[in-house]
Amino acid sequence: MTSGASGQPPAGRPGGRAQLRSRAWLAGDDEVAVLHRVALNSAGVRVDRAAARPVIGIANSASELNPCNLPLRDLVGPVRRGIEAGGGAGVEFPSISLGEDLMKPSAMLYRNLLAIEIEEMIRANPLDGLVILANCDKSVPGALMGAISANIPTVLVTGGARPVASFRGERIGSGTALWRLWDQRRAGRLDDAGWHELERCLSCGLGACNTMGTASTMAVLGEVLGLMVPGSASIPAGDPRSAQAAHQAGELAVAAVLAGVPPVAAPGAGPVAAQPDLRPQAILTPGAFRNAVVALHAIGGSTNAVIHLAALAGRTGVPFPIDDIARLGADVPVLADIEPSGAGLMPDFDAAGGVPSLLRELSALLDLNAPTVSGQTIGQIAAAAGPVTGAIRPATAPLRAGGAFGVVRGSLAPDGAIIKTSAATPGLIRHRGPAVVFRGYQDMLARIDDPGLAVTADSVLVLAGCGPVGVPGMPEWGMIPIPARLVRAGVTDMVRVTDARMSGTSFGTVVLHVAPEAAVGGPLGLVRDGDLISVDVLAGSLELEVRQSELDERRAALAPRPPAHLRGWPALYASHVLQAPDGCDLDFLRAPDPAHRTFVEPVVGRS
Repeated sequence: MTSGASGQPPAGRPGGRAQLRSRAWLAGDDEVAVLHRVALNSAGVRVDRAAARPVIGIANSASELNPCNLPLRDLVGPVRRGIEAGGGAGVEFPSISLGEDLMKPSAMLYRNLLAIEIEEMIRANPLDGLVILANCDKSVPGALMGAISANIPTVLVTGGARPVASFRGERIGSGTALWRLWDQRRAGRLDDAGWHELERCLSCGLGACNTMGTASTMAVLGEVLGLMVPGSASIPAGDPRSAQAAHQAGELAVAAVLAGVPPVAAPGAGPVAAQPDLRPQAILTPGAFRNAVVALHAIGGSTNAVIHLAALAGRTGVPFPIDDIARLGADVPVLADIEPSGAGLMPDFDAAGGVPSLLRELSALLDLNAPTVSGQTIGQIAAAAGPVTGAIRPATAPLRAGGAFGVVRGSLAPDGAIIKTSAATPGLIRHRGPAVVFRGYQDMLARIDDPGLAVTADSVLVLAGCGPVGVPGMPEWGMIPIPARLVRAGVTDMVRVTDARMSGTSFGTVVLHVAPEAAVGGPLGLVRDGDLISVDVLAGSLELEVRQSELDERRAALAPRPPAHLRGWPALYASHVLQAPDGCDLDFLRAPDPAHRTFVEPVVGRS
């Protein structure tokens, strides 16, 4: 990596500065350039009329409304110092902070708004590169989606997982432990004192969930996709290595910008070697996405990542059919022994070697030529890694074989649905039972624990109307609670089918993301109590055993569905959001193919 400790541009590229994007704002001596330089200099960002230093944006999503992202506030300084050491100028700006804990109905509703914000902040400002500071679930994919569309060199920095709590002498993971102990409380096996003690234990510090939830999954995949400092995705919150990685990320951002500026050869010298293109759209190749799918299976990651990967691919024009999730994962061993699929927690994954060691163990299944923003290939990073230990198992002794996810299709899910097989009950992977239908979250809450509910352990719980359009925002309501009466009887899992999502920290035999969703006319909205539903994950099928003529009659009897929102972002979202297999992006933000993804530059002049 090229770095100039003096803060000056690296030698040998003086003429190349003319191609920095920021020069359109900052170079020259007219009144507009002076105004632009004054604005940055007044903010403490040193620029001069030569405009020779790359300007790197620092998109900071730290917020007191989002404790998962608060560790990022301590990383702004190291990132800025890294940018300065690399010869650039760092400019911090705030970005929407998408926290799972407080945002209703779902942070997912605002992921695409964050993507728009990041893209438009880049479009409108003199930025040559970007460092994204993100951590909680939707913050990472949302910011990356915007950066991909803007397509300036980008490095992702995550804030890490929170400390591990201890409850009654046992280590517990955030999220997963809460769901398990909530069932114990509903069954009367955890009293008020224990429940209050758990609350104190879970208030253990800042950072993302310390299981392989969505935040940790997206951090791992961000590194596998080649957009992070190698080895940084699993560093726990507050670890001194976080600041070191943040500093390196700042340097990498500058180096990636300079790699795209052709150097000028000295008089009489030979031709100048071509420099690598380290912008997101060049890094995110089909091979990079295949690597991400392989890694997603190997870590037993969050089902949410399937949607986010589809959205990221949609911004690049790379095809990402949902069936590839099952096809590419068929031969992948699940290696990460981390909750909810395994027993350990994210600090154990980090201690076992993190992403580089995981890549080394998966080398035979990866595209080793996939590039990364570090300038190394995935193969080079894997070759330099140490062997797996502890919570990352060797491929010869996996946690389970055959991947972590299944895809099912059929009369109940014509466009597909996803199930996390690594967190499901093996005996329920193939099942047939009568439906117990809930039409919306409030209906489910009102009736799930009703002693008179006609439900048995063989029933299939159906939650409809909770997809991208239905709420809107596709909340994490899919892990329908086991009815309390059955929990008290010892039932720990049931087949559940829904057009909603579930938390990456959740578990159980839950068929998610059913497409098309009920709110846009999907068959899930036609299911009635007692209808037989059959699922066979190994065969890839999900069937509603009702005659088509009967379904046609039910559809004809449906009343028109009025829009849930008439104004604002929710109305715009519901009018344009795509279904889960297409990543739940907005239809006008996707690149139809790789030839139609060029970032359009603004006209720079007097505001």
